[in-house]
Amino acid sequence: MNCLITGASVGIGASLAKELAKNKVNLYLTYYSRYEDISKLKKSLEEKYKIKCFIQKLDLKNEQEIKDVIFNFKNKLGNMDLLINNAATYNDNDLFLKTKSEFMNVLEVNVVGTFLISQEALKIMNKNSLIINMASTDGIDTYNLYNLDYAVSKASLIQLTKSMALICKDIKILAIAPNWVLTESTKNVDKDFLTSELKRINQKELITEKTVVDIIMKTINNKSIKSGEVIRIDENL
Repeated sequence: MNCLITGASVGIGASLAKELAKNKVNLYLTYYSRYEDISKLKKSLEEKYKIKCFIQKLDLKNEQEIKDVIFNFKNKLGNMDLLINNAATYNDNDLFLKTKSEFMNVLEVNVVGTFLISQEALKIMNKNSLIINMASTDGIDTYNLYNLDYAVSKASLIQLTKSMALICKDIKILAIAPNWVLTESTKNVDKDFLTSELKRINQKELITEKTVVDIIMKTINNKSIKSGEVIRIDENL
């Protein structure tokens, strides 16, 4: 099996890469800025699991870079079996302080970039392959005072998943939508704000990366899940 993961240098992307490598999946990993982290990950996966692993810098706002990633994937690994659209960005601030460029940056990366790389990947995907889009419950009902653009992007990503699933009959397309996850970025959130948000949405504790990865792995192997579904991950799962 050959898999492309965007945003794989740290966090959920890196954890997914490790789990897939354990299962002898060949990997093509993209990163935006953390070259050292992803280089160490690549070396570790190749040495430990004896898989093929390639890395490439990718700015999801750059259409040519997206095309280059898919072109190079095809040249190095052949056809694609699994695409995990994990890369995302955010810019939490007050409604009246958000600029057009900030808002558009979030939409370009999280929605348009995901669409474009999926569009290109579909050209080299085997039949019965799988696309997983990393959404969020913020795109459904847990959005907050400061993440308007992020919430809009994740709601759009969920609709993108459903619409593409309707169009692409031979490819399964799913969305994964977790609540607050204990990631590097979450650790930088103001503790009082985070505590109040968890209480507001009735989330008792942060979801671990392991929980998210375990559910994604089960989703990949679950043939009964229908294309277009949104798999919600709450902390009590």
